[in-house]
Amino acid sequence: MARGRPKAALVLSEDERAQLASFARSRSLASALSNRAKIIVASADGETNSAIASRLQINPGTVRKWRTQFIERRINGLYSETRIGKPRSIDDERLAGLINTTLHTKPADGSTHWSVRTVAEETGISKTSVHRYFKMFGLQPHRSEHFKLSTDAFFIEKLRDVVGLYLSPPDNALVLCVDEKSQCQALERTQPMLPLGLGYVEGVTHDYVRHGTTTLFAALNVLNGAVLAECKPRHRHQEFLAFLRTIDKSVPVELDIHCIVDNYATHSHPKVRAWLAARPRWNMHFIPTYSSWLNQVERFFGLITDKTIRRGSFSSVKDLISKIDHFVASYNQTCKPFAWTATADSILEKLHRLCSRISGTAH
Repeated sequence: MARGRPKAALVLSEDERAQLASFARSRSLASALSNRAKIIVASADGETNSAIASRLQINPGTVRKWRTQFIERRINGLYSETRIGKPRSIDDERLAGLINTTLHTKPADGSTHWSVRTVAEETGISKTSVHRYFKMFGLQPHRSEHFKLSTDAFFIEKLRDVVGLYLSPPDNALVLCVDEKSQCQALERTQPMLPLGLGYVEGVTHDYVRHGTTTLFAALNVLNGAVLAECKPRHRHQEFLAFLRTIDKSVPVELDIHCIVDNYATHSHPKVRAWLAARPRWNMHFIPTYSSWLNQVERFFGLITDKTIRRGSFSSVKDLISKIDHFVASYNQTCKPFAWTATADSILEKLHRLCSRISGTAH
């Protein structure tokens, strides 16, 4: 025989579900608000209070509390809990004005964005309260994110092709991510570096002497993360073709080669195409335009730039090349493949959300 009162029905509208799902996966909102959204979504999906509490590692009473508060006040009930004591001095209308000012207006002095201080002066709300509400609602007007949308007419086809190679590489074949990092500068600092110490960071003078540049060609083995690299004085089709020959000699003849590259002109030069046409085991896969993030070798370029090139001091181009070669050799001794988990559909869904935000159609 069942005991206790039955739970009140919790039904979400499409808009509420979309907004709660956004809260649940957000990394900028307060974690408490994200957890409350997860509670409501799970409860609406029929999950029991005890199961939700166990999965989120919280008290079952907390689940009941926010479930009840949502039923009574809907999404507004998740923002704050009723407290005994002095009522809050900023009512809902002033709070809405603060959010509207931050999201939909610009400062009159020509600034591109609001700060805690300027929006406090504009709305008459204290800086402490503005900071608290910014944190509560995940508002960060001082920050911006950069993006670049591909204009490639075959974006979807190329995306599925490359991601398919990462998630399900073909048998009896080697998948390589190939690219060049041009204009690696051999900069020699004019003064010694100040060493790292307790309480202060390493000091590097901004003055330097230029000794020339080199181009780093690299091929990343998707299977094990190993890198084949060569430095060359320029990055024309001649140098790219010479690097392809090096790869061809390094890969066992019984294996096909699937080479992922970007749309740089040298990669599709007529002489390069003719060389590839004479070697059937080579298969070129071009990423969409403005989509360098799809090429895993870019991650290796980020590592070598951060660990060797950016803060280094080099007496000559030969010295720079020597240190690059040393880093690559050390890297290959302990290398691991980069874990690629995103599917083509998940990437397309993320791009759809971004385009919806740009066009103003997102919920």
